[in-house]
Amino acid sequence: MFTGIITDMGEVASVEERGALRRLRIVCAYPPEGIALGASIACSGPCLTVVAVGQTGQRTFFEIDAAAETLARTTAAQWSVGTKINLERALKIGDELGGHIVTGHVDGLAKIVSREDFDGMARFSIEAPHDLARFIAPKGSVTLDGVSLTVNEVDGDRFSVLIIPHTLSVTTIGARRTGDAFNLEVDLMARYAARLTQTGSPA
Repeated sequence: MFTGIITDMGEVASVEERGALRRLRIVCAYPPEGIALGASIACSGPCLTVVAVGQTGQRTFFEIDAAAETLARTTAAQWSVGTKINLERALKIGDELGGHIVTGHVDGLAKIVSREDFDGMARFSIEAPHDLARFIAPKGSVTLDGVSLTVNEVDGDRFSVLIIPHTLSVTTIGARRTGDAFNLEVDLMARYAARLTQTGSPA
């Protein structure tokens, strides 16, 4: 479980094809003793399992395996050496819940329709897959590339978010442009509410 508050921006150091799996090494600023084998780390949205950890020079690295489902449903298939990755380690009991409840299970890809920069901020207009758009509401929460954000406006399958200077500087969102894709996770509460509406209240 995660909050969508990014705690480091890592970088892909190597990519190795292993049949249906893709092994990725990501360098980061986390101390190596703080990453356990088998731990879950949200990598620009998808929750991935650490299969190796160590140090290269002064930097920590960890490795993850992206399976066929992850490669098909997320931007992981496009990651290459040098790609920047938003990182968040799994919550521990007592951690601050600063964003919203995020599972790390990406629902689909959302496309940037436009970007408007002003006063150090950026407003993005984003198009969600039609079957996911119903879970997105004004003032609700959404996760884009692992970042917890508040939805401003919704118009059909499109919605907008306003990104403050701090978020632009400490996440990969600052480099995103029109036509790019985001890993999209809709709000868990919205999904459950829609399911209850669909099935009806229990007697």
